[in-house]
Amino acid sequence: MNVFRRIFDFYLDASIHVALSVYSLVWLSGYMLNISIDIDLALFLFFGSIASYNFVKYGLEAEKYILVANRYHKNIQFLSIIALGLACFHAYYLNYDTWIGLIVLSILTGLYAIPVLPHAKNLRSLSGFKIVVVALVWSGATVLLPIFQIESNINWDVEIETIQRFLMVLVLLLPFEIRDLRYDPPELKTVPQRYGVRNTKKIGVVLVVIILMLTFFKDNLQLIEILVKISLSLSLILAVLITSKTRSKYYASFWVESLPIFWLAIAWVLREIF
Repeated sequence: MNVFRRIFDFYLDASIHVALSVYSLVWLSGYMLNISIDIDLALFLFFGSIASYNFVKYGLEAEKYILVANRYHKNIQFLSIIALGLACFHAYYLNYDTWIGLIVLSILTGLYAIPVLPHAKNLRSLSGFKIVVVALVWSGATVLLPIFQIESNINWDVEIETIQRFLMVLVLLLPFEIRDLRYDPPELKTVPQRYGVRNTKKIGVVLVVIILMLTFFKDNLQLIEILVKISLSLSLILAVLITSKTRSKYYASFWVESLPIFWLAIAWVLREIF
């Protein structure tokens, strides 16, 4: 049991699970927009997410990340280097437009982690800005980059899906914000710090309702998308409502981050049925 627990913790701590969630959202975009997904882009985002998330989590204090004494973190560092190498391999096959989009998203990710302002350590430390940056990067990477890679146009449906994905990630992050209330310094002014846990949950529910309503503004709307978005909305509302400061650390880092994988599975099953 201890061995399984260590493997599971490494799976989470090394950002493999969150990378799988990003990977799932890329393929979900394929179902929602009825487009083909380039496998090199999908794998680039999977491996790139492992490397970038581990950099953000552990690389903020470079001397502790480069000169690692702890064996556990050495293993995470080694995995990150391998993931970065594989991401670079798949990046070779990305087209020009995808690279431009990727550079913009990389700058946002860099600003999120690297100090740029005199009175703030980084954008992550700016009041209320943390979840906005993450949502922008996730929505851009999982909706817009697949469109760029197949050299398609950004039409009305793509714009709606991008807005929905942005709001979706915002809601996904709320359980993390509530979980971290005990640890976040007051100056971060996160959503729960500003409005309280109860009002944060209300905000999450309102955002989910907006996500579902936006679905019906699409030009090319199919039954499979309606069913997926209903499932998505119900699971998001449930995830937000049952979250609390005292939940197990695995609730947010595993169960909440598993939702994109669940949505992709629902979309795949419905596609097979219909």
